[in-house]
Amino acid sequence: MKDMFGSPGSVSGLMLRIGQCLCAAASIGWMVSASGFSSYTAFCYLIASMGLQVLWSFGLACLDVYALRIKKDLQNAVLVSLFVVGDWVTATLSLAAACSSAGIVVLYARDLHFCNTPKTHLPCSRFEISIAMAFITWFFIAISSHVMFWLLASA
Repeated sequence: MKDMFGSPGSVSGLMLRIGQCLCAAASIGWMVSASGFSSYTAFCYLIASMGLQVLWSFGLACLDVYALRIKKDLQNAVLVSLFVVGDWVTATLSLAAACSSAGIVVLYARDLHFCNTPKTHLPCSRFEISIAMAFITWFFIAISSHVMFWLLASA
């Protein structure tokens, strides 16, 4: 297998996983800090998806730290296959959650104007920041899953 940016057991892979984990945690934090988020299924789905992403990314970051510490190569076909499947699942869930949440915010902010009226004032800016962090998380996952796919293909 080749040495690529973001490959498992490398410093760049560790940085990619830490970026995924931090952005997903930030997305959760911004969404939880917004009052009334639990009334909307798409926002709850975003929390669940980002929670899974935090666990997956943190686990792989710990594995990268371990591999770097003992100088172990993590690039065997079985491990990379597991990473590919895990990254694809979390990438799909994260993108679906971010898109559905973005659709709700666009509907409420631009079409129904729920964010501007005093009676139904929603913290749309917090929702938007959370969703932006979710899309950044997905971007990092997309890079990671792309690299893992090419590593698996080169085996």
